Amino acid sequence: MKYIHLLSILPFLGILVGIIFANRVTPYVLGMPFMIFYLLLWLVLTSIILAVVYKFDPQNKGEETTNE
Repeated sequence: MKYIHLLSILPFLGILVGIIFANRVTPYVLGMPFMIFYLLLWLVLTSIILAVVYKFDPQNKGEETTNE
C-alpha cells in the first residue's frame, strides 16, 4: 500500500470519529448549527483529499489506452 493512500483515512476519521466531539448546536457558523457546518466542511475536505490522492498516485501517470 502506498503512503499517499493513507490520506484516504482522514475523511473517515473526520466524519465518523470527529462528529463525537463536534456534537454541538449552539455555535452557529455561517447561519448553520455547528454540526451541519462540520459535516459540510468534511464533505469539501474529502473532495480535496481524494483529488490530492488521485493526483499523486503513481498508477494514474500512465496514458489512457483506447480501443480503436
